[in-house]
Amino acid sequence: MNLKINDEVFNDFPVLESERLIFRAYKKSDAPMVFSIRTDKRVMEYMDAIIPTEVKDSEKRIENIQKYFVNKEGITWVIVEKKSNEMIGDIGIWKFDRKNNRGEIGYLLRPEFWRKGYMKEAMNTLIRFGFNELKLHSIEANVNTENENSKQLLLSVGFKLEAHFRENYFFEGKYLDSLIYSLLQSDLKNNEA
Repeated sequence: MNLKINDEVFNDFPVLESERLIFRAYKKSDAPMVFSIRTDKRVMEYMDAIIPTEVKDSEKRIENIQKYFVNKEGITWVIVEKKSNEMIGDIGIWKFDRKNNRGEIGYLLRPEFWRKGYMKEAMNTLIRFGFNELKLHSIEANVNTENENSKQLLLSVGFKLEAHFRENYFFEGKYLDSLIYSLLQSDLKNNEA
């Protein structure tokens, strides 16, 4: 039984690929697209995160993502559609609980690519990486209680609702509830059997 996260993953940024997507490291030149995505009200509706006010905010975000990787605290990939070679979103694992081999997944996608199966494809790729390469025992997702699309996506790739925390997150002057979904490595194996 594996008892620790595989830190060798952080030696070189792991470029991943799926049928329609490439997953690569963030570059500073991605900042204008990040700004465009993170200022879209449809994308940010349930994100419970501060919306950037200028491209410099997105550059700072990218710098933080790069630092997380260097410090072995998380990996976030730019999702690129192969056909157009365009950035369509991002996906990552961070907030590692190293004692319990657990990480939290997060993701976003440009609205024009919604409902085309891209995020499900990205999630399946990242889940396999998380369990097979990073050697996680479990992956969690923290979801706004009103985000129906995200809840359905998580259930469709095998996550299970684990907890409903009441008013555990203070954002913009009010307390919000959180739903925690999780996927165990054994869940994945059972689904593949």
